[in-house]
Amino acid sequence: MFAQLLDWKTMATLREYFVKDAATLTLEGEFPIEGPDGTHLVTFIGRIHFNFEANARYVSFYIPAHSCVVFPELLCLNFVPELFDWASSHSVSTRLHGLDEVASSEDLRFTGRVYLYSEVSVPENLKQQIRQEAASQGNFVEFRSVEYMEARNRTEKPLAFISHDSRDKEEIAKKLALALSSRMCPVWYDEYSLKVGDSLRESIEKGLKECKKCIFILTPNFLANGGWAKTEYQSIFTRELVERQKVILPVWAGVTSQDIYQFSPILADRVAAQWSDGLDTVAAKLVAAIGA
Repeated sequence: MFAQLLDWKTMATLREYFVKDAATLTLEGEFPIEGPDGTHLVTFIGRIHFNFEANARYVSFYIPAHSCVVFPELLCLNFVPELFDWASSHSVSTRLHGLDEVASSEDLRFTGRVYLYSEVSVPENLKQQIRQEAASQGNFVEFRSVEYMEARNRTEKPLAFISHDSRDKEEIAKKLALALSSRMCPVWYDEYSLKVGDSLRESIEKGLKECKKCIFILTPNFLANGGWAKTEYQSIFTRELVERQKVILPVWAGVTSQDIYQFSPILADRVAAQWSDGLDTVAAKLVAAIGA
């Protein structure tokens, strides 16, 4: 067994971009679509975004993959008035502490922008038809489908890579990588990035150069590994010395401080996330540390 760089860049999903793209207050509603016989076909998710600083609001829809609804994007346009009617009974107000001035979402101006996140690629001729229909209603449509997701994934720079022993891959490393990705913290993940014939060493060096942090999953397997594990740790430790900043983020799983001290006295002094605290807690702590 060998220590293996988690050199797989986890891909954020289109649904995750739908949720995370805009840093605004939002109201979210579901729009179930039924067939003529009352059978549930698909559920669209609609969001109203409130930007109080710009005195503006706009709309986005998430359209899951489906095979039973024709032109779902056009249906979403018809849901815009319904979405606003629903939101009128769920208005949002903001006020700074200690001040009397209140801003209400009902006072924000609708910009006419509608973002459509569709899991199915939309043909160009249909896009044109939808844009024309939207324009007749005073709206402007922007499509964010599979191509948008793929382009974002290609250009987003990984923030961290995960060094682990291959025996801990399924139970710890992979789960952690996906949890970080779901929090819009891209990491290297070889199921997507590495191709047959790629050099593992070159991939490791690329990760060392490009990633902001290195997450070490310290388990009995990792500490007992005298090959890649030690090499990766020494490489990252050298980077810390050269750049004079902390790069290593340790995660302890089934090890004690004495175990870590035997592996590296310096590493034993580093504050670590504890796998026993649970996946969500560990992921949240790492995201905070990576963003610091």
